[in-house]
Amino acid sequence: IAPRFSPDGARILYTSYSSGFPRIYVMDVATLATRPLDEQPGTMTFAPRFAPDGRTVVFSLEQGGNTDIYALDTASGARTRLTNAPSIETAPSYSPAGTRIVFESARPGTQQLYIMPAGGGEPQRISFGPGRYATPVWSPRGDLIAFTKQNGGRFHIGVMRTDGSEERLLTASFLDEGPTWAPNGRVVMFTRETAGEGGVPALFSVDISGRNLRRVPTEGPASDPAWSPLLP
Repeated sequence: IAPRFSPDGARILYTSYSSGFPRIYVMDVATLATRPLDEQPGTMTFAPRFAPDGRTVVFSLEQGGNTDIYALDTASGARTRLTNAPSIETAPSYSPAGTRIVFESARPGTQQLYIMPAGGGEPQRISFGPGRYATPVWSPRGDLIAFTKQNGGRFHIGVMRTDGSEERLLTASFLDEGPTWAPNGRVVMFTRETAGEGGVPALFSVDISGRNLRRVPTEGPASDPAWSPLLP
């Protein structure tokens, strides 16, 4: 689930439950060969993303009931712990320059968004509106962060500035989640699921102005979209 392209488009990161618990894998797009990353006994790994240089992967690791964010050098296998808190820390996403990471954390008691240096350090909270914030993703231009918000019994896809200002909710639905940016930084794609027993997930896109909301046609139910990078 939740596939993510490498910056060169040659690899895909994803989370698999094939072993019975979440574990991150990387797939070669040309050969479809897969291999697990960071196999540590007694842990669960999920929510991976590549750094802009393509050599580092940031992800969440659960061990002993605690979930924190780690970085992994894919060449050497060296692992670095970036957060150390009793709350759940997940959904990390690098800034385009690779110098900062936005993530979600339950440290204030509800899911909120934080930014920290890429090497770890004291995070800064950027979300302060009502409700819960999740799945933040840094825009390709570096000016905005897209997110999922749950408030008042509704789910929203929204954007805000990197300092938390100018929050705008672009959608409202029974369940909207998991935004991903188009390479031009002007369109966000996400998963929408309708209510009721017959509800199925589908892909939608919306401009960052909140206009041009449309369903993206697929042959059947679909979720967890990921835009590939622009390639020559």
